[in-house]
Amino acid sequence: MVAVISATTAVGSVVAYNYFFNKQESALGTAQNGMPANYAGFFDGKINGATELVDFTKAANSSVPAVVHIKTRIPAKKQTNDVPRRRSNGFFDDMLDDFFGNPNMRPEQRASGSGVLISEDGYIVTNNHVITNGGDGVADEITVTLHNRKTHKARVIGRDPSSDLAVLKIDGNKFPFLLYGNTANIQLGQWVLAVGYPLTLETTVTAGIVSATGRSININRRQSDSPVESFIQTDAAVNQGNSGGALVNTKGELIGINSAILAPSGTYAGYSFAIPVNIVKKIVDDIVRFGDVQRGYLGITYTSTDDMSEEQKKAQGLPNITDGVYVSAVNNDGGAYAAGIRKGDIITKVNDNEVNSGLQMSAQIAGFRPGDKVPVTYLRNNKEYAVNVMLRKRTDIVAVNVGTRLGAELVTVDKTKARQYGIAGGVLVSKITEGGAISRTRMQEGFVITSVNGQSVTSLEDLTKLLVNLTGQVKLDGIYPGYEGPYSYPLNLDQ
Repeated sequence: MVAVISATTAVGSVVAYNYFFNKQESALGTAQNGMPANYAGFFDGKINGATELVDFTKAANSSVPAVVHIKTRIPAKKQTNDVPRRRSNGFFDDMLDDFFGNPNMRPEQRASGSGVLISEDGYIVTNNHVITNGGDGVADEITVTLHNRKTHKARVIGRDPSSDLAVLKIDGNKFPFLLYGNTANIQLGQWVLAVGYPLTLETTVTAGIVSATGRSININRRQSDSPVESFIQTDAAVNQGNSGGALVNTKGELIGINSAILAPSGTYAGYSFAIPVNIVKKIVDDIVRFGDVQRGYLGITYTSTDDMSEEQKKAQGLPNITDGVYVSAVNNDGGAYAAGIRKGDIITKVNDNEVNSGLQMSAQIAGFRPGDKVPVTYLRNNKEYAVNVMLRKRTDIVAVNVGTRLGAELVTVDKTKARQYGIAGGVLVSKITEGGAISRTRMQEGFVITSVNGQSVTSLEDLTKLLVNLTGQVKLDGIYPGYEGPYSYPLNLDQ
């Protein structure tokens, strides 16, 4: 079955979308200097010419050149397992390790997935789990193979485990790339194509329809304490290796990044899930422009009404409530409190969309930044209220991309603990990633960074600002809580 649309409509939709929705966004996924070469098949060089039939063939041929194969490698490393590193006795120990094998060595790991070029100069969006290989930290080596079989070494620009997205960059220019679509226009039953590198196959295109939107399957909770999920569900066949690949409409526009499957057997079993491009666009733009995701927060603690027992509902005076999110606490300094939301209220809509779970609520907020105002509808004593909540920035969130660069999980030390430690503030190194820059020093987990090259650090924001323009050798100073004296560690950011 084929979908019939006109070339004029295709051009009009792209131009109109870029005019109304992308005025202040980055150039990624937009056509500023003419259409990408991979869209030429839509128009045959006649943008204002006569209408023609558009089918899966043209969408597939336009998409395939912009979808890449990503291969990752994590070399064999010693495993610490949270115990002190074993001291080597020199040549004799090395000889025994070579002969018998070292039980403290993790074998080399290799994995692969897909990615999508979204700019002419080589920016690529993919899944976070494609480049982190199951929580072992970011891969040491990332190789991107284009459809024309040319290979490039890629570097990580930034990543967001909450949404399972990552941005890579390869050097070069005039790459084919996909234009952003608009997931606000997605309709149930519309045709879509999934493009990627599944299993051990080369570029593969499969077709299906949109079978649901706004779907949450709790898969991102594996890699984040604050997951964001609002998947497009399709019946296009997607398998291992498709992760990070493109979901496109019949116009050849990118409308999602394929991320997950429901697969009891380990292979495709009927449904696949893609991250909507409206979420992708915002997160990618944040990472490229700011170096990290600018995520706003309502400032509440909540429970889905679906997760509350009948006894709990009765105890809270909510016997007839079946939908919405129950507000169990409100931060006094948050945007929700300032807008009048209080404990016991039931949030039913965010951004004019119904919400019945924390994941759905987070997905609606994911497209906004701190300082933005978001319409929120809530119930109190069975009466409906509508307010605009100004989102605030949560200052204690782990700086994922600074952590990626240093090879560690980092968190701002709260004010109470800082006073206990006798410092103005700092950044706690809560976990060290093997193979990262910090792992090549003598630093141990639990270290609190208080300065970089002699400049004071009291928060992750301070650390981010200091490191953003630094390269080469730097010096990290700080303390170990409970131990006397300061400690210093030289660190090479370029290795």
